[in-house]
Amino acid sequence: VQLQASGGGLVQVGGSLRLSCAASGRAFSSYDVAWFRQAPGKEREFVSVIRGYGGPTYYADSVKGRFTVSRDNAENTVYLQMNSLKPEDTATYYCAAALGPRVWMSPFEYAAWGQGTQVTVSS
Repeated sequence: VQLQASGGGLVQVGGSLRLSCAASGRAFSSYDVAWFRQAPGKEREFVSVIRGYGGPTYYADSVKGRFTVSRDNAENTVYLQMNSLKPEDTATYYCAAALGPRVWMSPFEYAAWGQGTQVTVSS
């Protein structure tokens, strides 16, 4: 599967953005699709995951209640709706896909990655 992330931009504190992760390839619905982010000088961190086969969603504590991940398998796309954005959400956001990762919070479990989209939250 190949991924392409989009939807980033510059937004003020408290604003919203919706990121998209468009996939090409077969059997997309079976993939776990995760969002990670990386700020300058920091390690890549887990944000959210939506499991394959209609499985559950999980979120990092830092975004719980503000971000919502969803998928449209007919469109081969996963979305990350980000509300109530904070300056600490500023980062490059990446989507990644894997079939049944053992540790879905670990970036090392994902072989397919999108190119990243920049999110900047200004105060």
